[in-house]
Amino acid sequence: MTDTQRNPTILCISTYEKGQPFMKEAARLGADLLLLTVDKLEHADWPRESLTKLITMPEQLTPEQVLNTVAYLARTNHIDRIVALDEFDLEVAALLREHLRLPGMGESLTRNFRDKLAMRVSAKQKGVPVPEFTGVFNYDDLHSFLDSVSGPWLLKPRTNASAIGIRKIESPNDLWPILDELGDLQSHYVLERFVPGEIFHMEGVTWNGKILFGAPYKYGKPPMQTMHQGGIFSTRALDRESSDALALAAIHQQVIESLGLVSGVTHTEFIKSEADGSFYFLETAARVGGAHIADVVEFASGINPWVEWARIEVATLLNMEYTLPNLKHQYAGSVICLARQEHPDTSTYDAPEIVHRLSRHHHAGLILRADSAERIEELIGQYTHRFLEDFCAIVPPPDKPTA
Repeated sequence: MTDTQRNPTILCISTYEKGQPFMKEAARLGADLLLLTVDKLEHADWPRESLTKLITMPEQLTPEQVLNTVAYLARTNHIDRIVALDEFDLEVAALLREHLRLPGMGESLTRNFRDKLAMRVSAKQKGVPVPEFTGVFNYDDLHSFLDSVSGPWLLKPRTNASAIGIRKIESPNDLWPILDELGDLQSHYVLERFVPGEIFHMEGVTWNGKILFGAPYKYGKPPMQTMHQGGIFSTRALDRESSDALALAAIHQQVIESLGLVSGVTHTEFIKSEADGSFYFLETAARVGGAHIADVVEFASGINPWVEWARIEVATLLNMEYTLPNLKHQYAGSVICLARQEHPDTSTYDAPEIVHRLSRHHHAGLILRADSAERIEELIGQYTHRFLEDFCAIVPPPDKPTA
């Protein structure tokens, strides 16, 4: 229980610069905000007026060292809730909650939203369709998997975000040299059947186990293809009455229920198989979607997932009820790429549906809003082709997260 004589205190952890809307809203609602970030981000664009205290730490600290840092901080600061603003901080936040005996997701539940093997096991146990998969543990089991499940296959790091570190395996003989190269790290991977198809995502808000909001979107090129081959990132809202949107709503509910989320926001990805037209669960995260997806959702629906997440955390702290605000029912999408130019000029893109222009070095990006999904699809298609000619730069994919 929090003291009645003080504001509830939320410790935010982020090793990347993000989550500003969360912090602003939580402070507006009366929470005291502590932010723990890394030394190089000490002077980043944080909402300092919303922060009670900003603490920095060196990069690459072990979880135990972060725990010591937070335990030292707790000597002179009350901490009632811990929120990881980035996916790469989820596990250490769970460790801290367990150690400080604070509410929220512990280490086992966090694995369902961080570990690609754990989330597949939990989803499959509840009947959610997933591509065939196996953990990389026993070699006899791997041989049986390769013999019984037709290739190609994907070898995925269990805890990396996005498509970082994913390798496509074309034949069984290709797998074993890679496992030799990985050595002791190979058990931190999952092997699954590669399912050709289009990638979709659902942006969700859940309260007390009930999904209050689920917005269906479709990527342009699959994120794995964009990550490894470069090109244009795009996403667009689906027509809410379309068969794809209705099917996604059903499987999304299955996934969230099977993984045990009580309250929070989620970003969940699915693939629609070219072979059978069915949706399969790929992965989920108990966080806000990256690549300006939160902005796209806000322009379409009127709610920002960061803000709703803050409201959920504060409502939980104060034992209050959370309700979803009234929604707008428009459609939005985005087109973004790494640009050859330091400050790309998008002024020749002049459709009235453009509601936001990305302002970031060596990036070009637009967010569009319209009254129909068809108009957004049309514009995203046009602008994707133009971005390739006007701006798009290609760099080698990272082997570890950079943002």
